[in-house]
This record gives sequence, structure tokens and C-alpha cells, in this order.
Amino acid sequence: MPAGIMIPARHVPSMMGRNGKGFGGTSGLTLGQPNMMEDQQLPLEMSQTSETEIVKLRDEDFDSKSGSENLEGASGDDQDPNQRPKKKRYHRHTQNQIQKMESFFKECPHPDDKQRKELSRELELEPLQVKFWFQNKRTQMKTQHERHENSQLRADNEKLRTENMRYKEALSNASCPNCGGPTALGEMSFDEQHLRIENARLREEIDRISGIAAKYVGKPMVPYPLLPPSVPSRSSLELAVGNFGVQPGMGGEMYGAGDLLRSISGQPEIEKPMVIELAVAAMEELIRMAQIGEPLWLPGLDHSIEILTEDEYVRMFPRGIGPKPLGLKSEASRETAVVIMNHINLVEILMDVNHWSTVFSGIVSRALTLEVLSTGVAGNYNGALQVMTAEFHVPSPLVPTRESYFVRYCKQHSDGTWAVVDVSLDSLRPSPVLKCRRRPSGCLIQEMPNGYSKVTWVEHAEVDDRAVNTIYKSLVNSGLAFGAKRWVATLDRQCERLASVMATNIPAGDVGVITSQEGRRSMLKLAERMVISFCAGVSASTAHTWTTLSGSGAEDVRVMTRKSIDDPGRPPGIVLSAATSFWIPVPPKRVFDFLRDENSRNEWDILSNGGAVQQMAHIANGRDPGNCVTLLRVNSVNSNQSNMLILQESCTDSTGCYVIYAPVDISAMNVVLNGGDPDYVALLPSGFAILPDGPPMHGIGIGEVGTGGSLLTVAFQILVDSIPTAKLSLGSVATVNSLIACTVDRIKAAITCDNA
Repeated sequence: MPAGIMIPARHVPSMMGRNGKGFGGTSGLTLGQPNMMEDQQLPLEMSQTSETEIVKLRDEDFDSKSGSENLEGASGDDQDPNQRPKKKRYHRHTQNQIQKMESFFKECPHPDDKQRKELSRELELEPLQVKFWFQNKRTQMKTQHERHENSQLRADNEKLRTENMRYKEALSNASCPNCGGPTALGEMSFDEQHLRIENARLREEIDRISGIAAKYVGKPMVPYPLLPPSVPSRSSLELAVGNFGVQPGMGGEMYGAGDLLRSISGQPEIEKPMVIELAVAAMEELIRMAQIGEPLWLPGLDHSIEILTEDEYVRMFPRGIGPKPLGLKSEASRETAVVIMNHINLVEILMDVNHWSTVFSGIVSRALTLEVLSTGVAGNYNGALQVMTAEFHVPSPLVPTRESYFVRYCKQHSDGTWAVVDVSLDSLRPSPVLKCRRRPSGCLIQEMPNGYSKVTWVEHAEVDDRAVNTIYKSLVNSGLAFGAKRWVATLDRQCERLASVMATNIPAGDVGVITSQEGRRSMLKLAERMVISFCAGVSASTAHTWTTLSGSGAEDVRVMTRKSIDDPGRPPGIVLSAATSFWIPVPPKRVFDFLRDENSRNEWDILSNGGAVQQMAHIANGRDPGNCVTLLRVNSVNSNQSNMLILQESCTDSTGCYVIYAPVDISAMNVVLNGGDPDYVALLPSGFAILPDGPPMHGIGIGEVGTGGSLLTVAFQILVDSIPTAKLSLGSVATVNSLIACTVDRIKAAITCDNA
């Protein structure tokens, strides 16, 4: 029929199926509308309407129509065929009803009877109307996904067909290098055949990952702009209490199989599949490195660490990321522990750059996700791929940081074990000065009963450690500075801390002025921010906005300055930071116990002016009594001066200890103790990082008598002027230098005297 012909609307029912529905499904046309006259003329131009426009009209119509047609048309088969069918009545939902059902659908696509009844009562709808709305919504979402998947599959199919033709053409034109004739598969050497088989296997793994991305339903991709790894950037390091899920606002389009390789937009086309192949090979290497014992790993002299046999490693993994660059030294370690956190939460922490940076703030000074190739499938991180850059540090200005540019790959294996692997991408981006390259490193996570997980961590890197200060050489060489033991010990301690944060009641070990769970969590969150700020300013990291001042007057003290403006977490003005590290012939545990004890504080704390220190509150953070957050009050000796409150967190594990504190305003702390937001409490943290001077002696743990001395880092942050635009005077620098030097002398005198 020609496109412009008009027909009466009364002829339309002859084109409809039972109950007035079209044979093609729910139509955008509606019968029985009060404003539609029976003799109204309708154009037959729908034959020229594109499928996309019809689908769009149908989707828009769905949002505002109820399932009332299902209610009223349910008995249409029993009607007299000669009787004129009744006009259908549609109930259009209000905008408020649609918004509330849409919001509920995002949280729960399959509500039960109780939820439907509550929703219908709230929206003044029948329960069946709500039920049919959700049924239709699920059908709509499924249709949209299938339509998107079909278009992606067509595009991928076309791409594969093009590549197949190109490969066939290249094969037909190939010639033998010896005789010039056509090549034959039978003439390939054994090595060539082996490489072809290996290449096919890797391509199958790439296709599997691409399939995951193409079939992904629920979790959107996050396209990050690719930045040069040298660009410094500070990520948000706030960890919401008990929140390990997907971060809000992570929008984006779903990626298909082709998009998986196109997502690394800033790199040449040839590197895109190479990144994925490298990640797949790294995952296989990590699994074997974590599971194989001797002869790949041999026990150390004290049996507390394992030593990698480099010759055996090269024999087992001949491909890898290439030979060790000249001038770099190999570091490899492996550690296993059982932690109090389920495997799903652990994976989410490792795959979220902000959570990862927060939990490992004592190791990671800077981390940034450059590109997300895949976010995983079925609502989890299985198959997730991320291109990242990170800076790792030791809490001392005498140890240079290590920067790494790598891809992180997460995979769930058939036995329920999860694995997260990092491997350096420096081989794809040659650098004139390469000081750190990470071979496949990461962890295996096995689920255990009662919410526990078994973690096996492998760290394998090639580094240039010539700039490390002499007193830290033994610590770095032992693997306690950057090795697997430090990662696992930090994870174990942080899991205990997070379990304490998420406790639903106030434990019996907590004492003092904390009377509510909200106040307890606010105080723990404030202490967490204090620790992160301290770790960020105590190392040799270049990722922060500190500036080293020349002419500080002491070569072993690093003095830096920054201006604080419109930062609710810091007081406004000019802040000076001074840090120094030195060796002391006292075991780390004795130094730790001395510095965290409020009864001995007036022996070294100059700012307390010799006043008595009283503990006002105490929150236990783990099994070790040294892991705790305390609120201290310094009673001034002078009656004209007001008392001062100090927030302190102390933490210890098998690789080191921290005592970090900051003066806090009394009124602001009262708000926190009542459950208020701690983000607006101004803090300038100072404190101590205590590390062993080397590996422990045989049979004796770190921190116990007989392990040698300690490497102590002292760091202060002082507000020298409340006006950010003021000029810094040399007198302020001299005062801070004098303060830190006097504190160091007092600590040495007190500890060495007790040790004698």
C-alpha cells in the first residue's frame, strides 16, 4: 500500500491480535483512548518508521503505563466473538510513581510479595500493577541488552572476518627463506610448532576475556583517560566505614570484545593485545610461583623467609618480560597468612585503587588507575583488567621511593580461589632510566570458614637500590622493606582494624568517654586520616606538594613547607614538616612501648611542657595490645594555660611499628565523640616510624631482645604562621630544627639509659 494512503481507525482492529494487541508485540498505538474518535484518520506511515524509533516509542510508553491491561484483558478469550470488544482503559503512572519504582528496581529487580505490597501501599497502586510493572521492566532491560549484544557480536564478527582474510592472504604470499617456494607446515621446526601452539593458547585466553567483556551485564565500564605515568596525582584516600563495594558515580558504556583492545587509547595499536597477553601470562606465572615449593623456593638460614632460585626461575619461566636489565638487582619473596576478612572483600580492596591506597598507606604513597580495560563479569571482578601506576615507599626520607607502571589482572579460578597479579608494562614503554621493574607479583586468596581467607603473596621485582642509605641497606635486602612479608603483615593488621571498625557493639576493651557506636566509628575514621597524612609526609615521595628548603642547617634533617588554604582537614596557614632517621641500639619493641606509653610521654614530648598525661579513651584495634587508638589529655602545669587533647594511634606488626599523634581541638573532638563528621577536624600529625635494622635472628621474632637495633624516623608538622600568604622566616626553620633535634636527644637519652 502506498505510504501516503489514509485509512479509518475502525479498520485498525482487524490488524490486531487477541485482546487488541498487535502480532508484533506491544505497540505504540493505543485503543480505547477517550480522545481518539472512531472515524479519526490515521496515516499508514509506520512501514517507513525505523525499528529504532519504534523501540524508542515503545520504551517511552512503557514507563508511563500500568499493567492494568493485564488485569482487564485477562478474560478476553471468553468474550462473545460477535460482541464488540470493550475499549481498553490505561492507567498512566505519575512521574513520582515511576521514579520510586525505578529507584526500587535498581536496588531490587525481583521484589517479593511483601515488598510489592509495601510499594503498592506507598504508591497507591494495586499489588498486581506493581508486579506487572516489574515484569515488564525486566523484559525491557533484557531486550535492550540483547539488542546491544547483537550489535557488538555483528561488529566483532565483521572484524574477525577481515582479520581472517588478511591472515589467509599473508599466508598465501609467504615464501620459504631458503628456496623461495611456498612454505609448508611440515617444514616448520619443533620450536616454531611449539610457538604456534602457545600463541593459539594465548589467543584463546584473550577471546575468553573478550567474551566476558562482551557478555557483561550490570557493571559499567569506567573509561579513564590515559596519562603519562610521570604525572603526579593524589587520589582520594578516604575509606568509608564498612564499604567495600562499587564506588558511586562510576558511569560509562558497556564494552564489547573489540572495545577491550581499543580501550588503551593512548598507546599504539600494536600494544593493545600485547598488554592482555602479558597479563594472562603473568597470571599463570603467579599461580605457579605461589604453589610450587622446592627447588624454585628454598628456605632461608633462619627458616623465616624463602629464597627464590634464579636459575630455576629462568628455566621454568623462559618467556616472562625479558632478561634482567643491566644494573638492576633481583628481589623475590613469598609469604602466607590467614586474615580475618572474606575473599570477596579482599578482592574488592585490591581492585579499588582508593581502598588499596588506604589499606596499604604505609607502603603505597601514590596510586592512580590510568585505564580500565574490563571491570569483570556478573557483578564481581572476575576478568577485570586495569592499567595503573603507583609509588611505593618506606617511612623514611633516607630510602628512595619506587615507581611502577603496570597492569593489574584479577581472575577467579575453578576451585574458588581468586588471584590478583601485577606485572610491569615498562617493556612496552621503554624508559631511558629504569629503576624498578615488577615481574609478576600479587596474591592468591582462598576462602576459609567463618569469614577468614588464606592469602599467599608473591613479590618479585628488579630494582636499582644504590641510592638507599647505608643504615637501611640490610632492611631493604632482607625483603622487610618492600617484600611480601611487609604486604601480608600490613594486610593482616588492617583486616583486624577494619573488623574493629565494623563491630556492632562496643568491645569490653574500650574504655573512657566513648559511649556510642557512632562516636567510636567517627574517632576511628579521624585516626585513620591522621595515619594516612603522616605516612604521606614522612617518606621521600615526590607525589605530594611539599617543597624541600635549602639551607635548613642540618644535612640529616629534611625540612619542607606547604601552604594550607581551604583545606578542612588542616589548619590554614604555613606548615613546616621536619623528618629525620637514625639508628639506635635498642630493639624495636622496646622503643615502641616507650613511645606509646602515656606515663613516659613527658620524658620526650617538649610540647606537653612536663604536664601529666591522662588517658581519656581507648579503642582496641587488634589482638596485639599495641594496636589501639587513644585520646590523651595533657594537664598543664601552669594554671593559666588550658589543657590539651591529643589523638594517638599506635600499631605494630612483624615488620615495623608506628606511633602517630596530633593535637585536637576540644570542641571539635566533642563533636566527633558524639558521632559527628570527623572530616572537618583540622589535624597536623607528628610521630614515629620504628623499623628493625635487619632480618631477625634465628628463633627470635622482630622486636624481641636480641634482634639488634632499631631504625627510628621522627617527623613533626608545625603550623608556623596562620596566614597562608605570609613569608616564611629562617627563624621558623631554625625553631623546627631545634625542636626535632631536642626530641631526638631526649629519646636517645631515655631509651639507652633504660636499656643499660
